[in-house]
Amino acid sequence: MSKRTATVSVTPPFRLDLTATVLRRLSTNVVDVFDGTAYRRLLDAAPHGDPSNPTSVTVVQSAPDTLRVTLEGPHAPAVDVDGFVRRTFGTDVTLDAFGRGAKRFPWLHRIARAARGVKPPRYPSLWETACNAIVYQQISIHAAGAILRRVVERFAEPRELGGVRLSPFPPVGDVLAAGDADLRALGLSAGKVAALRSVGEAIVSRALDEALLESMPTADLLVHLAQHRGIGPWTAAVIALRGFGRLDVFPMNDSGATALLRTLSGDAAIAVEPVIEALAPQQGMLYYHLLLGRLAKNGEVKLA
Repeated sequence: MSKRTATVSVTPPFRLDLTATVLRRLSTNVVDVFDGTAYRRLLDAAPHGDPSNPTSVTVVQSAPDTLRVTLEGPHAPAVDVDGFVRRTFGTDVTLDAFGRGAKRFPWLHRIARAARGVKPPRYPSLWETACNAIVYQQISIHAAGAILRRVVERFAEPRELGGVRLSPFPPVGDVLAAGDADLRALGLSAGKVAALRSVGEAIVSRALDEALLESMPTADLLVHLAQHRGIGPWTAAVIALRGFGRLDVFPMNDSGATALLRTLSGDAAIAVEPVIEALAPQQGMLYYHLLLGRLAKNGEVKLA
């Protein structure tokens, strides 16, 4: 068993607590775990070894511009620590355009100032991104989180790390091998089962190739994603934002986001489009600020 510790510089302002919070969405997330100080997860087994012996990662913010990363597992020396941190926590992204746009809306400017240091996170793989986007389609955030947790617990073996229980995200092959009845029993609709199969098979066959998609302009990326069953405009936007870090998209026609916009702005008649236009080309950060605004309003997270 190898143990490795490294420090990684980040572009300030940066807050690990807020960035980890918007990455994991809900406190019930058993894949991305944050206890208020340390972020933990088990890394995807594919590039780092077999699923029975995964590599764990623990990240803490040791200074305003520094993260301390500890990896444990036989394949810890092979992990690209800088690459993992930059992708997962968006540490080198600057958000000047969003900040300028937010100043045009007093309610959003208040949230943005209080949430200063949040960065745009990304899931570690296209498969994990697509699963999250599909499961969260057209149902409440809490219902989707409960279903996804059941999927994770059904197909992934948990591990104990420093007294913390962690679950790796299920490999695509394990989900594809399951029967429809098994997947439906976890709370997935027939349509979502079909969508997960379609996208999973496309990833395995490389009809959806993450490296190729990464190289595409955002408009082409959205079109390419939407060619696959189960990926409509909203899902494509979520995948582009959460999986590829494309801040120039915002998931439109999202009833939950619209309701939050009205609640947090205090304007029941507020239109989404003018806000999006004012925040371009970083309108995707509105998605994360709405999430933080909801959590702060419910007392689940503390903003500055």
